[in-house]
Amino acid sequence: VQVKMRRKIKLTALALLRSAGVFRLVANSSWRRQRLLILCYHGVSLEDEHLWRPQLYVQAELLQKRLEMLRTMDCSVLPLNEALERLRSRDLPPRSVAITFDDGMYDFYKQAYPLLKKYDLPVTVYQTTYYTSHETPIFNLICSYMLWKRRGQQLMPRDLGISAAMDLRTELRRHRVVRSLIELSERENLTGLQKNELAGRLAANLGLDYAELAAKRILQLMNAREVAEVGSNGVDVQLHTHRHCTPKDETAFRREITENREQIQALTGRDARHFCYPGGVYQQEFVGWLEKEDVVSATTCYVGLADRHDNPYLLPRLLDTSGRSQLEFESWLGGAGSLLAVHRAALQRYIVRDE
Repeated sequence: VQVKMRRKIKLTALALLRSAGVFRLVANSSWRRQRLLILCYHGVSLEDEHLWRPQLYVQAELLQKRLEMLRTMDCSVLPLNEALERLRSRDLPPRSVAITFDDGMYDFYKQAYPLLKKYDLPVTVYQTTYYTSHETPIFNLICSYMLWKRRGQQLMPRDLGISAAMDLRTELRRHRVVRSLIELSERENLTGLQKNELAGRLAANLGLDYAELAAKRILQLMNAREVAEVGSNGVDVQLHTHRHCTPKDETAFRREITENREQIQALTGRDARHFCYPGGVYQQEFVGWLEKEDVVSATTCYVGLADRHDNPYLLPRLLDTSGRSQLEFESWLGGAGSLLAVHRAALQRYIVRDE
């Protein structure tokens, strides 16, 4: 109730500011011109993923409305590298925006990429690369999604290697089932193929057609051909680690960057020097390790507009979600939303850990 009340108050305040002309004043101010809004997206639903994870997925129709808003507000949408260079040199055009997508999922290729081409807008994709050569659903994501499909049920597992009943009546209980499957895969050191087989057995337990889900490419990354295609057609493909994880050991962390970069370079023919922390997971020592790997910037899940004084390895972004209204989105494009926001860590994503 308190959350709903706070949101109602916030939307009312934004509406009053907009009607009073404050949105326009801030959007045209020198203060806004000295700042860069880095938009963050994760997925664009192929079917109902926005209902499963509304904090991560948007519908294609909503993404199109967002792109229309960029045009309506006459925003200057810049490639990420150019935007960061101009931010540092205090040479940004009015209402500067950079668009980023995390992970490089197939739904980007299918849903977002055509829209971005239609509006002729530059975009950066932070591409994790392990699954680009393993064309299967991402294990823990597809398990979570399938359990959500059967939410409300209680089932006894068969041939899954877990003994406890699968209680799917709440999100927390479904998460526990996913954790038990992940722990099983780690304990038995399952390969990617073996984990995919385990996901198939889970689907059978749930009465779902796993082959059909896989054929739809739900919760799969772009494959090598698709990454190469978007990379050759203007999409800026950048670093997101090879296995979507940030090891706390320097050697393992830097290996993630090296393998990720080598895969991207092989597919796109270009070097990658910009990074995004998977799941928003960040530790201070990562900065030095990124510098050693010749990485020049890193984006986070912290909410805010970037200015030239920000640490280039801790750049804030705005995570756009299904729950964000057009009014809120407009307020951020112009900058008024940033003035009202409490700067805090955005909801942390779960981490996809695959070997």
